[in-house]
Amino acid sequence: MGAARFERLPFPIRHPYWPVGPEIQITTDMSDKQDTPTPADAAAEATTTEGAQAGTQPGGTPPSDAERIAALEAELSQMRDKWLRAEADNANLRARAKREAEDARLYAVQKFARDVVETAENLRRGLDSLPPAAEDEAELLAKLRGGFEGVERGFVAMLERHGVQKLDAQGQAFDPEFHQAMAEQPAPEGVEPGTVIQAWTPAWTLHGRLLKPAMVVVAGK
Repeated sequence: MGAARFERLPFPIRHPYWPVGPEIQITTDMSDKQDTPTPADAAAEATTTEGAQAGTQPGGTPPSDAERIAALEAELSQMRDKWLRAEADNANLRARAKREAEDARLYAVQKFARDVVETAENLRRGLDSLPPAAEDEAELLAKLRGGFEGVERGFVAMLERHGVQKLDAQGQAFDPEFHQAMAEQPAPEGVEPGTVIQAWTPAWTLHGRLLKPAMVVVAGK
């Protein structure tokens, strides 16, 4: 610390409430102050030192260019692998969403189509209930049969235009995917076991998917 220097002011300093006395002298310290490091300065210096030492190897030697390039290439390969996996997941998600939307569009009328094909089956039952065609049958009966058959053909054609297909099971090998066995009878002569010998109703599909199985009788062993 330097010595204090006293200066005498050219006029006395008094206050109305101060007692009258000797003049007050102002003391000023003109010595230079020595800066003392603060904890914040020490922390900043430590951070700078650590930053300067960053990127060095345990032995204190900075990594070579080849080592840095190898590290960057490994990181790039890892990021590329993650990107490819993410792209594959997104592609699968888009394909699944597209497939579900297409299925919803194609099969949204599945319940309605099932009811419609039952109407077509009832129309066929009505035709089967008519007497067999004969040469001497009444003209009215012949016209009635012809009219119903024309309605059935037009009705089935309309269903086909909308993706509903009729599959006749008579004489086909039993297929559990499209046939529902209602009974089993001894196989007639010349008929292989497992063959559909009688179809009560046909099978129906909607855009290739089973809509209603055929009710069939299967030849046994």
